[in-house]
Parts: sequence; structure tokens; C-alpha cells
Amino acid sequence: MLTGWFLWFILVWVVFLLVMMSIGGFFMFRKFLKRLPKEDGKSELDWQEYYIEQTRHLWGDEEKALLEELVRPVPELFRDVARQKIAGKIGELALKEQAPRITRDLLIRGYIIATPKRDHKFLIRTLQAKNIDLAPYQHLLESR
Repeated sequence: MLTGWFLWFILVWVVFLLVMMSIGGFFMFRKFLKRLPKEDGKSELDWQEYYIEQTRHLWGDEEKALLEELVRPVPELFRDVARQKIAGKIGELALKEQAPRITRDLLIRGYIIATPKRDHKFLIRTLQAKNIDLAPYQHLLESR
């Protein structure tokens, strides 16, 4: 029969494992939902990849470097996902506007639109650190 500290050790270990598996399952389930096809037959991630591929030739070295600087505050574990989401949104805007190249303005608008509202404090802080005027983008920050 289990008694004393060993029982508590087992109970704490079981709770710890359940919590960790729940957290991992949550993130796996979110990724699964993004992979599900929508009404048009493509998933959210398929569209991101499409926009990135269609606009790959529009990116200059300066814009790539700025994108890297903008995603630097994101934890390294999630940085690739954030970079792809932001680049996909920028590509979508570029295709809609038929832009001849990715500009700084287009990059900042895509960055703001792709960033969840809960992270706008960090977004604003990052843009201000780069001395980027937020006045032209205030409507995007307020509408989200």
C-alpha cells in the first residue's frame, strides 16, 4: 500500500504529466485546425504558403532584414511560425494591391494585420524602437 511521501510524489507526477500533455495537445490541436480545408478546399496554411511562393520574387534584402528584426522579439521556438504568418499576410496584401515589390509600408501593414491584438503592446514597442511613425497605421491598430 502506498503511503507518505511516495503517494504524494506519484500524485504530483501524474498531475504534472496531465498538465504537460494538455498543453502539448492544445498546440497540436490548433495546428490541426489550421490544416483543415476551408470552403475553397485550401487550408489557412496552404494559403500562407501560396502567398509566400507567389510573392517570393518581390522581396528585397532590406525588406527581409526588416522582417527579421520585427520577429526578433518572438521567442525562438515560435519565430518561424510568426515569420511565415507575417510573410503570408504581406504576400496576400501585395497580391491584392498588385504591388510591383514589397515596400516598407506594405511590410508594416502586413505585420500589424498578422499580429494578434493581444500582442499589439509588443508590436507597438518594436515599431517605436525602429523609429517607425505609427500615425499612418493607427486605423489598423484600432480596428483589430
